[in-house]
Amino acid sequence: ELYAGGEGVALGYLNNPALTAEKFVEHPLRVKGQGSDKPQARLYRTGDLVKWCADGTLAFVGRTDNQVKVRGFRIELGEVENTLLSQANVSEALVVVKNTDTGSKRLVAYVVPADSASLADHTTREQQANGLRDNLKQQLPDYMVPSAIVLLDSFPLTSNGKVDRKALPEPQYESQQGYVAASTAAETVLCEIWQQVLGVNPVGIHDNFFAIGGDS
Repeated sequence: ELYAGGEGVALGYLNNPALTAEKFVEHPLRVKGQGSDKPQARLYRTGDLVKWCADGTLAFVGRTDNQVKVRGFRIELGEVENTLLSQANVSEALVVVKNTDTGSKRLVAYVVPADSASLADHTTREQQANGLRDNLKQQLPDYMVPSAIVLLDSFPLTSNGKVDRKALPEPQYESQQGYVAASTAAETVLCEIWQQVLGVNPVGIHDNFFAIGGDS
């Protein structure tokens, strides 16, 4: 794990002493010339896993946590999951990153509702997903709102009782605003482009590019 030290290291997280204690650790070397000779010097745990190459450079190889980078933004998947779990009608939640055919990444949320009986009706299922997305927009920045929310009766499990992520169904990106057909030549061209790029059919003139699976 990569640790960062020096004058540029912050004092900690504002109003979050628990996270500060976890991420800002005491400097293990205090002998001048080997580390820091300041009694209160600390290191920041970046959460990045790196390897030291033969030429002296560091190569990034992964993360120690569930932090991901989507559309240029660093996102803690657990934060999105906790926000979903705070909703009264959500029993279980899991957020993952899916790669598209074009190589871009999208956040996808899998949710087990508290009342799974409502999933039998497609309209109710769609309304629930849209309602959850609207609630997330009130609590999270846009880039942390999943492109798709998939409602399930239960999560698929492995023989060890853990969530089988490989068995999670692929999301279906659909119109979120109610389909309204294009009425001009320009609207028709744009809708056709979005359909081709996003794999969503049909695309209406009121659809939000990001809400139906697009990214920057």
